[in-house]
Amino acid sequence: MIKVGLIGAGKMGISHLSILGAHPDVEVVGVVDTSKIVNEVLDKYAPFETFYDMDKMLNKNSPDAVFVAVPTKHHALIVEELLERGIHVFVEKPFCLNLPQGEMLVRLANKYRLVNQVGYHNKFIATFEEVKNFIDNGYLGRITHFMGEAYGPVVTKKNTGSWRSNPDEGGGCLMDYASHVIDLINYLISPICKVHGSILKPIYSSNVDDSVYSLLETETKVTGVLSVNWSEETFRKMFTSITINGTEGKVICDSTEIKVFFKSSRCPEGYTKGWNNKYISELTPTVDFYLRGEEYTAQIDYFIKSILGEVPNDKNTFASALMTDHVISKIKNNYVNNGQNTIWR
Repeated sequence: MIKVGLIGAGKMGISHLSILGAHPDVEVVGVVDTSKIVNEVLDKYAPFETFYDMDKMLNKNSPDAVFVAVPTKHHALIVEELLERGIHVFVEKPFCLNLPQGEMLVRLANKYRLVNQVGYHNKFIATFEEVKNFIDNGYLGRITHFMGEAYGPVVTKKNTGSWRSNPDEGGGCLMDYASHVIDLINYLISPICKVHGSILKPIYSSNVDDSVYSLLETETKVTGVLSVNWSEETFRKMFTSITINGTEGKVICDSTEIKVFFKSSRCPEGYTKGWNNKYISELTPTVDFYLRGEEYTAQIDYFIKSILGEVPNDKNTFASALMTDHVISKIKNNYVNNGQNTIWR
């Protein structure tokens, strides 16, 4: 059994905790949170201890691994201590607020040879994995263009009272929403290396962006567009999609469906020349515990299996998340350096 602790019992923390509690190879040994209400509820109904202080939980219960689900501004300090103690770490996205922090954590994880993962769950969604198969096996030919999008109703009125409105805590559409799409583009096509233009636009917020539009180029010279808006009220929840054009086909994919066109009969098994539709229900392997989507259990299961040595630690590593942070930094710098009035104070 892998002894696991959790730091931060907010929305994502509770989600992770539910999955961890049902995992056959995990024993939850402690939860750390600063909320008295949260701790009192967990004390009453849960079988594990709660703590207000991280060091007390670590010293008393000695977890093998810890999940960190706190505001981004706290990631570097917490994760650094965990790594120095020889503890495997899963941390929520985005990875860090600045590049030196992320670079330091990558070095430490490598130094101590610890399993490390960041919560970019799109890599565990079967439709996006199918697109990765198309690209890696050349079924779309040479990739010529992409469009990465995400929309949702996160900030739909003037909002100044939460971390989402504070750039020093990781707030803003670019950090919170667009990071998912950037990470997916890096994974499916190749790492983004250039930003040719960016617009960071507030809609309801004063100190952060609510929408992000950018022209990007990858290391393989593929150009494309990033379009993300978390103040889009026509969507019930976050909707992420990617469109990829190639010389031998085109794919339009989101978390529920793939629409793919192949120019020739050289296509994957189960597909034909012309247009094809596949749905997530046809592609997703079953998981032991379903909560919000199979991908949330799948990413945790992969992390635990990496600790057990059953799979390589090669998905959503600190190093790959740092590449996403580099793109975030490039988009910010491009916006500011092109004479825009920055919305960060």
